[in-house]
Amino acid sequence: MGTVKRLLLKRRDDISKHYTNLQLFSLTLLRILIGWHFLYEGLIKLYSSPAWSAQSYLLGSVGPFAPVFKAMANNPKLLIIINQINIWGLILIGVSLFTGFFSKLFKIFAIVILLLYYFAYPPFQGIFIDAPVEGSYWIVNKNLIEIASIIVLYLFPTSHITGIDRFFQPKTRHHEN
Repeated sequence: MGTVKRLLLKRRDDISKHYTNLQLFSLTLLRILIGWHFLYEGLIKLYSSPAWSAQSYLLGSVGPFAPVFKAMANNPKLLIIINQINIWGLILIGVSLFTGFFSKLFKIFAIVILLLYYFAYPPFQGIFIDAPVEGSYWIVNKNLIEIASIIVLYLFPTSHITGIDRFFQPKTRHHEN
């Protein structure tokens, strides 16, 4: 077996040996809850009536990329693509995190989409936001907290232990060094 493969197997064994059951449960619960949040947001947008669109959200953006977001909202063909990417991105990220299937890759996608949301409506002092927001924040809002949580899940992975990913891992072999 190759050196890289042995190191990956050893790392997976080390992780599962060093997590307590409570740590595994907590990290898995966090992954599932964030997955549910993404899945729910995507499904609500998919099944909303009238059809959901990101247009008003993009047009109201006030962050450093507001001109880009507003230009995207004013391009009807691009807006259709953005709407679909947003809806299906949320759904796929949600399913991935909820089930622990390809979750490492989808955690990266989750961080990217949350960063886009964060910079569309950043909670920076001096920026007036004429849109409904949940509370009054300065720098830290729910998007940033969710980003930090996903980074923790990325650094302390559990899907190979408590998710569907465990069925796609090579069988563990113990090697003498």
